[in-house]
Amino acid sequence: MLGHPVAENPIDRMFDAVYAHYGLNWQFWKCDIGSVEDLPTAIHGAKALGFSGFCITVPYKITSIPCLDAVDDDVRVIGAANYVTFEDGSMIGHNNDGKGVVKAIHKVTPIAGKRVAMLGAGGAGRAMAVEIARAGAGRLTVVTRREAQGREVADLVHRATGVPTEWLGWKGTVTPPKGTQILLNATHLGAAPALEPVPVDWNSIADDTTVVDVITNPRITPFLEAARGKGCAVVDGVEMLVQLAMQIFEAWTSIAPDEQVFQKAVAAALAE
Repeated sequence: MLGHPVAENPIDRMFDAVYAHYGLNWQFWKCDIGSVEDLPTAIHGAKALGFSGFCITVPYKITSIPCLDAVDDDVRVIGAANYVTFEDGSMIGHNNDGKGVVKAIHKVTPIAGKRVAMLGAGGAGRAMAVEIARAGAGRLTVVTRREAQGREVADLVHRATGVPTEWLGWKGTVTPPKGTQILLNATHLGAAPALEPVPVDWNSIADDTTVVDVITNPRITPFLEAARGKGCAVVDGVEMLVQLAMQIFEAWTSIAPDEQVFQKAVAAALAE
């Protein structure tokens, strides 16, 4: 996996345990690429070293695309990639961030017809916004500090899916639109070791709201702890990670994995 920072992500320990379960003599390496100037060298180095594939995480899901040989239809729509396969020597970019979060949310609540508010609109957020709209969301609000970024993603989602999508400015404490039924944090806030709280006005959140966080470490972030305190149902980032990782594993190995193998692997990784 190429990104910065990567140290706190449990993905390597999870994948290595799954590789071992299926008898594969493979390893998952996390590569901390501290500068975007070094990204092309790292990507072409993965090809030269004979990698079977690699993941891409923050902050390179968008800037990695020009370094790849080709991208699939999802990347063309979303404008961000989160994993790469090698096909006949070519590096092909894919994006299943959004598919992972949709599968995770559907374990707790349906999305169809719901009013959704998403905090953040980076590479992962772009994918999630598109796939949540594709899953039938009734209305989507993109909440960002940078207006240009938020409006770009809102326009992208509306053009790609037809779902009404609006931008809401993020200044200080966020008050999601009235009637929000699913609230999603797609920012880095809450990740270890900083554990920064997401500044949300919890008094404006109904107790039947489903609250989702993309952060994987800790599994229960301050954002989700606050949601539980309101009595809200929560979806954590580890569940999203498991759902998207299974698809990536199959793309790399041609083995359809058992979900319980991944669930046990990630639970063990987080317990270390």
